[in-house]
Amino acid sequence: MTSEPRIEGVLFGAAYYTEYQQTTDLATDLDLMKQAGFTVIRVGESVWSTWEPRDGEFVLDWLQPVLDGAHERGIAVILGTPTYAVPPWLQVKHPEIAAEVSTATPLPWGARQEMDQSHPVYRRYAERVVRKVVERYADHPAVIGYQVDNEPGLHLTHNPGVFEGFRAWLRERYGSVEALNEAWGLVYWSHRIAEWDELWRPDGNTVPSYDLEWRRYQSTLPTELIGWQAAVVREYARDDQFVTTCIAYSRPQIDDVGLARDLDVSSGNNYYLMQDGMTHGTEVGGAELWWSTGVDGIFQWSDRAFATKQAPFLVTETNAQAIGGSHDNYPPFPGQLKQAALAMVSRGARAIEYWHWHSLHFGAETYWMGVLPHSQRPGRIYREVQALGRTLEALAPYVEDLVPDADVLLVHSLESKWAYEFTPPLSLPDDGPDRNAYERIVRATYRGLFEAGVQVRVRSEAQLLETAPEQLAAAFPVLVAPALYIAEDDLLEHLRRYAEAGGHLVLGIRAGYADGVARARQEVAPPRLSEDAGVWYDEFSNLREPLAVSATPGSPLRLDPSAAGLGWADAFHVEDAEVLAEFAPGELPLGAAVTTRQVAMGRITMIATVPNPALARGIAAWLVPEPAARRWQAAPEVSVGTATTARGPLTFATNWSAGPVTVVPPEDVRNVETGAHHPQGTPIELAARETLVLVSGR
Repeated sequence: MTSEPRIEGVLFGAAYYTEYQQTTDLATDLDLMKQAGFTVIRVGESVWSTWEPRDGEFVLDWLQPVLDGAHERGIAVILGTPTYAVPPWLQVKHPEIAAEVSTATPLPWGARQEMDQSHPVYRRYAERVVRKVVERYADHPAVIGYQVDNEPGLHLTHNPGVFEGFRAWLRERYGSVEALNEAWGLVYWSHRIAEWDELWRPDGNTVPSYDLEWRRYQSTLPTELIGWQAAVVREYARDDQFVTTCIAYSRPQIDDVGLARDLDVSSGNNYYLMQDGMTHGTEVGGAELWWSTGVDGIFQWSDRAFATKQAPFLVTETNAQAIGGSHDNYPPFPGQLKQAALAMVSRGARAIEYWHWHSLHFGAETYWMGVLPHSQRPGRIYREVQALGRTLEALAPYVEDLVPDADVLLVHSLESKWAYEFTPPLSLPDDGPDRNAYERIVRATYRGLFEAGVQVRVRSEAQLLETAPEQLAAAFPVLVAPALYIAEDDLLEHLRRYAEAGGHLVLGIRAGYADGVARARQEVAPPRLSEDAGVWYDEFSNLREPLAVSATPGSPLRLDPSAAGLGWADAFHVEDAEVLAEFAPGELPLGAAVTTRQVAMGRITMIATVPNPALARGIAAWLVPEPAARRWQAAPEVSVGTATTARGPLTFATNWSAGPVTVVPPEDVRNVETGAHHPQGTPIELAARETLVLVSGR
């Protein structure tokens, strides 16, 4: 069992590694941190070979001065366990622990997380170092919590023990090979097995059901690792200390909801492209999966992080300056650090920690720049961090019990993501499969909602099923499932009952098209929902070019002339639904692009394509015509976010442009940082890249 830790205000700080510095002045570093408003540092998680330089030889006292100095200045510490970075002596002594990235192909040493996390030899050594480190510092008054491991789930491992574990997992899940053959359709291409030991390795697999179950099983490995390690740490931890780990949501093994069940609080690492990547209206491509671009990307990550435990979360790593390789040097424009931090706070972040304090002078992350540059002299970034520290200090009394407001509930389907990585519906410009199709579809929907001023809450399928349809409809009048490809019957029935109970269910492409083992359903789409939707389809097409979409006469949709569908189109047969928008005519009989139909007390809306920004904004504005944010009169460059707190409603108004703009409040508000009062209807000027936090009332 876990309990939510009590965190006062917003923890503010950075990872701090004196052990990485050739020369360092601990007192000066900590004094600068204090002057910047730091309240927390994260230490110790990356240096197993420092804690244990040789087998069984432990050096534990080197961290004591850091913890003592932090405590003297009122700076708390999150202590990490170093189990993700295996020391060379262990690699040499036990090469069998190396992770296999394909069968009999061990991952070369020289980076991190090169081990099979489930190997019993690795576990024996990992447990020993965890116990030594935590026992040594559990009673130190500076330590408020523990980060076990670090960004788990980096590789899909193919080790013999992992594969045997997979087969055992399948035996328990299916009971017999006959049941497996039937469920997976192994009659195809003569894949039927007569004994469990005939199941082939995953390397050459072409069966979608196999791949989906392989990914499900793989997700149990980091979940078990973190749960096991959390239990070890709790043998020593005080009652007032929490246990967490930092989640990198793009890791291929990660099921964040399952993993976080054994943690007291969820934590994650949010990296994003600065400069034009945080400028309204600027299109910046080329983002890698572990970082985001666009203003909406910061908010989408934050809403996903809140979803992990449906509760406030910690940001354990985020950009201080440029992040990436030696060729990716894009430090923030002035003001962007504050913008990003307050965006995350507005969506539930209770900690903002930079990676990291010092910029490193060696190693793979030499150009992952920290709060201090390579010279270790405070510069512009430090001054902006210091200013942010003052803002967070002023905000502290207001974030107690902060809950981000939401107009729409969005379904995040991890299993659909895995399925789309194996059999993606979208293609790349060269006609190859787009393994990032799931993120592309969800991002299109989220961006439209965000740019229309609609705020989003995210839930997984399992989290949806935990709430009765009637309660779900009352709490979230609009529920959007943009990429729900894998869906069990009970989930589809839950969604149907949600609509009957008064909810507005919005389904994107291929909704429920495959069952729980990735088989295309033997019924018209959307399965179990077509009659209530008044629409069905049995034909679909990829789109090589954007296909124009326009509102039908009398439609409540207000679409920009540039509205279009991207990448995909379902060919709707409309039987008993209102057509809100249609595709431009062509030789392929597509017709309706957006339909809607009333169902009992609610409604089902169908979207036949991946919307471009203009189409997504138009649909979002119709779904939520009066979101809280739109009560403010604001330019398109401004995002307005709201949250509920014990001290009253908070509004975060941010100018994501290089020029001044104004916003007009719909009620009296007061600036949390300065105390300035702004009467209802009186314009408030926002300077370039400025964020104001305002509380309702005088």
